[in-house]
Amino acid sequence: MEFIDLKSQYAEMREIINARIQMVLDHGQYILGPEIRELEDRLAAETGAKHCVTVASGTEALLIALMGLGIKPGDEVITTPFTFAATAEMIVLIGATPVFVDVEEDTANIDVRRIEAALTTRTRAILPVALYGQPADMDEINAIAAAHRLAVIEDAAQSFGAVYKGRKSGNLSTIGCTSFFPSKPLGCYGDGGAVFTNDDALAKAMREIRIHGQERRYVHTRIGVGGRMDSIQCAVVLAKLKRFEWELARRAEIGGHYTAQLSRHMATMRIKPDRTSAYAQYTVRALDRDGFEARLKEAGIPTAVHYPLSTHRQPAYSAYAAGAFCPNADTLAREVISLPMHPYLSREDQNRVVEAAIRAADPRTAKR
Repeated sequence: MEFIDLKSQYAEMREIINARIQMVLDHGQYILGPEIRELEDRLAAETGAKHCVTVASGTEALLIALMGLGIKPGDEVITTPFTFAATAEMIVLIGATPVFVDVEEDTANIDVRRIEAALTTRTRAILPVALYGQPADMDEINAIAAAHRLAVIEDAAQSFGAVYKGRKSGNLSTIGCTSFFPSKPLGCYGDGGAVFTNDDALAKAMREIRIHGQERRYVHTRIGVGGRMDSIQCAVVLAKLKRFEWELARRAEIGGHYTAQLSRHMATMRIKPDRTSAYAQYTVRALDRDGFEARLKEAGIPTAVHYPLSTHRQPAYSAYAAGAFCPNADTLAREVISLPMHPYLSREDQNRVVEAAIRAADPRTAKR
């Protein structure tokens, strides 16, 4: 059984993916070819955002968003400690300070009730993460930001396609950032990402930043990076968009089936009623995670841990974590474990996962 089955996806979409890649090979514009604008238009329409700027990765999307907002050394950015390190990494690389706010134990997303207490005169932005595919409480976050004249960057690397109160993830704040890393709900065959905004000036700034700060060729109006998404990766995403809505529906169906079967036996992540999840991962909690993982492995069920050590506990970020009190993040880091999740998971395999997980959750039934 595959944890994420990209091979089956390719087998289903081989013809259109190969044709899209061949078009790039034929026209030879590997950098900033016509696929870039086509994909940006498609993704903007998908999210409802006025502007989409494709970039080299989800990490680069965060960096370019922070640069576009003019975040600088001495500034502070409120964020979550329970996510992949890239979120805080980009804040630090820009010279700013990440301020870690604890998460909700039942969703693993930033706890909006704790944000205002973390604000200082140096706070410039709030950077929530849509963990496991579910957007955070964006309306409440935006309201806090508006009251304090702050920007909001949604890290939607795991949630492209999710819906929050009728609006698409990526278009819920000042800037949305997403990733097309191969394992994401909408992935390419390498690195890729995008930023979204409805602000014309920010869109212009981020377009220039991704090409070394060029307003036009060899005219550098700002400091930038080499942050372009290449044409072949855009071609792959364009091909995959053909089945994306079907794949999202399948993820939701599988996630719902898992929850219905597993929630009586173990803690599962709560999806709030006013939003959906893209189910980038399906994650449960186990008090004895090592034992749970070992028993699933014996049953032939692959797993992964997202994430085993919160960012504020990582050695590289200890200098920024002196005042961080994040007990929920610490608890989740000890307990979370992700089960196989992809659109091509058969009901038979779903049931294998469910049955093995239920047995693994209680060692007394492991031999039944």
